[in-house]
Amino acid sequence: MNLRSKRLNLFSSAVFYELSNLTEKRKQDGLPVFPLGIGSPDLPPPLHSIDVLREALLDPSSFSYQRTEGLTDFRACISRFMAAQYGVQVDPECEVLPLIGAQDGLSHITLALVDPGDIVLIPDPGYPIYEVAVHLAGATPYFYPLRGEHDFLPDWSMIPSTIAERAKLMILNFPGNPTTAVGSRRVFEEAIHFARLHEIAIIHDATYIELQFDEHQTPSFLSVPGAKELGIELHSLSKTFNFAGARVAFAVGQQDMLEALRIVKSQVDYGIFMPIQKAAMATLDNDRGHHRSLRAMYKERRDQFLAPLHAAGWDIRIPEGTMFVFAHTFGQDSRTFARRLLEETGVVSVPGVGFGPSGEGYVRFAMVTSKDELSDIASQIAKKIDRLRNRQT
Repeated sequence: MNLRSKRLNLFSSAVFYELSNLTEKRKQDGLPVFPLGIGSPDLPPPLHSIDVLREALLDPSSFSYQRTEGLTDFRACISRFMAAQYGVQVDPECEVLPLIGAQDGLSHITLALVDPGDIVLIPDPGYPIYEVAVHLAGATPYFYPLRGEHDFLPDWSMIPSTIAERAKLMILNFPGNPTTAVGSRRVFEEAIHFARLHEIAIIHDATYIELQFDEHQTPSFLSVPGAKELGIELHSLSKTFNFAGARVAFAVGQQDMLEALRIVKSQVDYGIFMPIQKAAMATLDNDRGHHRSLRAMYKERRDQFLAPLHAAGWDIRIPEGTMFVFAHTFGQDSRTFARRLLEETGVVSVPGVGFGPSGEGYVRFAMVTSKDELSDIASQIAKKIDRLRNRQT
């Protein structure tokens, strides 16, 4: 008896499963493994937020069910944060919705907005949940390509009119995972113009918006005129405040879209654990220079990792943002290259094809260990660069 639904066959999990098995076997064989695959921060949240969390845990009322829309004070805090950080005004009563992590919002928003037969425009390469969420809603994904020769930015003129006419929703992601490309006001203006022309709603996944380097600064999508009339933006505390395991994020923007998302969430989960909401409030209300130090740290990690690889002749594009490096595979199949990299050096990366068809020919590294360790890891890769470049070895 087959107990699995056919839709599971549409999920691109095979790439990750295969590499996970190879990694585990290497560990069992007693060989070194350097896990640069999963983008899980290796540092704790700001200490003052941990203190607030600890105090809230001692309050018996903290363990009651929480409303889907979150604490009133938390929504007000989010509104203040958006105004202070991005110059964006959002009404805490109807334009703010807390989320149990950004993936919560990304996985449920399609259920709230699209029907079977609708088309959703998703970035390629892009975060896998974009495609998965579309399939779960019974809709059809259309991959709009992000090419390295175009700085991994969308070219809306490449989307056929027959596709644009059927599209109901598009997803943007800047800075991009896995591409590391940052956006700009112009990029958002072009997306808004295209969306208005074809009556398409927009979701901007801004998970990495605070991790940008070298004077780059993607603005909030909602800061661009017209954005709030047709779209929402998702922010997360997972990467920018190291709250990954706590699962806390928020969506802001278009009222009807947020209400539709709230209705879906009210049927499938409850609100965020109260102590986590309070810790998040303490974090958003009192940054204490955290963003500046975090950017500096990831920039230093990026530079330490890339220096030996560039010196060895691997001309990897310098990331403009995120905690990742997206490296070409010398023209090789990304799964094969990632496997060879693991076998030769013990370094775990993610094959680019796991992020969509246009990710083929790349692997993604996550900068989730110290700068010194990253330098050592990169130096070990550099020693093997000739073997990795040669497809026959």
